[in-house]
Amino acid sequence: MASLFYFLNDLVQGIRGTNTTFLTDKEVPGADLTGKWIIITGANNGIGFEAAKSFATWAAAKVCNEIAQAHGHSSTIEWWPLDMGDFETVEAFAQRWIATENPLDILCNNAGIAVAPLDAKTKDGFHPVHQINYLSHVLLTLRLLPSLAEQTPGRIVCTTSCYHHLGTYNADLDSSATLPGNQYRDNKLYYQMWLTELQLRLLRHPSYKGITVNGVNPGFVSSSIWTAVKAEGGRSLQFLLSYVAINPQQGSLAITYAATSPEFGPDPKTQGIGAPNGRGGGKYINRIWDAAPKRHVNDPELRSQVWIKTAEKLKLSEKGLLDVLGL
Repeated sequence: MASLFYFLNDLVQGIRGTNTTFLTDKEVPGADLTGKWIIITGANNGIGFEAAKSFATWAAAKVCNEIAQAHGHSSTIEWWPLDMGDFETVEAFAQRWIATENPLDILCNNAGIAVAPLDAKTKDGFHPVHQINYLSHVLLTLRLLPSLAEQTPGRIVCTTSCYHHLGTYNADLDSSATLPGNQYRDNKLYYQMWLTELQLRLLRHPSYKGITVNGVNPGFVSSSIWTAVKAEGGRSLQFLLSYVAINPQQGSLAITYAATSPEFGPDPKTQGIGAPNGRGGGKYINRIWDAAPKRHVNDPELRSQVWIKTAEKLKLSEKGLLDVLGL
């Protein structure tokens, strides 16, 4: 009976995450990002692309004017290689950023894919969904923590999903024996569990307690992430994407809101900084609203298992990374 209750509850919560409420500047007013440094993965298309445009718009006016006066042109664009399916490029990207000595204000872990063949493997030996959606973002986050700590209050926004409610927990974080589509929802569950555990560990560390990390569900978005599954979804999926799903711009507001709103910034009671209404991190945000995550996320023992198993997969002890960070 209890299993049926949990299943129905998870199903309801998952459906709630497909909320299509149209958001305007009133709900997501933006913020002054002048002088801020922001990294967003998966900014080449979809909600990442739209979020990047919003961030640039909110910082552009003063910055572009200053650049134009100094150099006679409006902007400088650099392309930094980053393949979330290749740990080597993640490490190289992080080291390149650290070498700039710029303090990082906001890290948006957004890149992801919806599906890949069950027998597919990255060069590092992991299923692409597991590595791209989860493991690589964990590695990038930990590498960039010192830079985020330099610019208190730093924020980390992780694109999880309402589908984490339908994910199945496995102590080995392994979904290889399930259907291809299950990889996505399972890894979103692990990601939400991991980031919640990360926030608790950050609060115990004097250098990192000002960093706030949250998971966001962008909603049911019609973006290129569905390209690989459209053929399998047939007309029903095409209909939903065309007439029910929100567009990438609307989906991107989940990222920009979590990254800039005082509400989802640091909690002055636990972090010593932030607006009076700051709620702190470790939360699951359904678009722009605080929501309850799947029950596994609130289980300290299960979160600890995810933390330890993730560290093993990334060989964080061999790299000395957790020791250096004190986590």
